[in-house]
Amino acid sequence: MDSSRSLAAAAAGGGGSGGNGTIIPQTNDALATETTMDDPKQNLNQVINSIQKTLGLLHQLYLTVSSFNAASQLPLLQRLNSLVLELDNMMKLSEKCNIQVPMEVLNLIDDGKNPDEFTRDVINSCIARNQTTKGKTDAFKGLRRHLLEELEQAFPDEVESYREIRATSAAESKRLAQAQSVLPNGDVKVKPEL
Repeated sequence: MDSSRSLAAAAAGGGGSGGNGTIIPQTNDALATETTMDDPKQNLNQVINSIQKTLGLLHQLYLTVSSFNAASQLPLLQRLNSLVLELDNMMKLSEKCNIQVPMEVLNLIDDGKNPDEFTRDVINSCIARNQTTKGKTDAFKGLRRHLLEELEQAFPDEVESYREIRATSAAESKRLAQAQSVLPNGDVKVKPEL
């Protein structure tokens, strides 16, 4: 734990004493929870900062353990306590984040591969399915066009009335769609781009 924060917390009267002589600051979690519950991006940034701080503490702990002697026992215990506190803090912060990571991404990371491969594979799969769907749609349009040509040769009057009905229906649908997208003040709703 940062010694300046420990001393400041103790001076403010908000700290307690740990079992090995370290000072543990106590914060007002209710106020912190109230301000961070609203902003998911801020919650994520706090978790990222906590992860970075934990990595720093692990590095310090590694250095202390690698050069351990009897005199370094107190710093080792302090760093262990700091690590436990930061891991606890990280756990509390992570509960506020709602991030879902696909298992495939985690498996790729476990296998030592780049998680961007998953994104690339998903995009390629979507492109392939899109092409298949587009082919089917084009085939149905061609079938419709061919059927209308055949029907027009066999039943020209019925096909003409069908086309008039379709044109009237399309115009009505367009008018309704435009009426639904008009706001009370006369502005037009615009679909947000995703």
